[in-house]
Parts: sequence; C-alpha cells; structure tokens
Amino acid sequence: MILGQPELLIILLLVIILFGGKKIPELARSMGKAKLEYKQGMEEAAEAEDDEDEEEEPAPKPKKKKTTTKKKTTSKKTTKKTSK
Repeated sequence: MILGQPELLIILLLVIILFGGKKIPELARSMGKAKLEYKQGMEEAAEAEDDEDEEEEPAPKPKKKKTTTKKKTTSKKTTKKTSK
C-alpha cells in the first residue's frame, strides 16, 4: 500500500494537531536516536553470533598413522586316512 500526497498531508496535519509544533522536533530527534540504537544493537548481535560460530567449530582431529600388521595364518593340512 503506497500513500499518496493527500494521505501524507492528512497524516502530517494530524501529527501537528496532536503534538503541537514544538514537540515535533523532539519526536523526530528521539526517533532518530531510537533508530541508531536499534542499528547498533543489530550489529552487536550479528558480531556476537559470528563469534559464537567461530568458537563452536571443533578442532581438526589428528590423522592416525596407518600401521600394517601381518596376520599370522596357520594352515592345517588335512590328510585323509584311507582304509585298505
């Protein structure tokens, strides 16, 4: 929804009537400060999140050396007894 010029003028008149001409600069100043604080808070939260992500990364596991061992196999020769 886009506001046109007539709608913006009506809103501006209502603000002037409700708050008076002297209060408007104070309101604008406080809104600017609030916006700045919000932006700083968002940046701090993003930095804290990045720091947490870096801390959570596990250290790389050391590679194990492969050792080769020879299996000792025993072979049994079976002899068949033949009956005569």
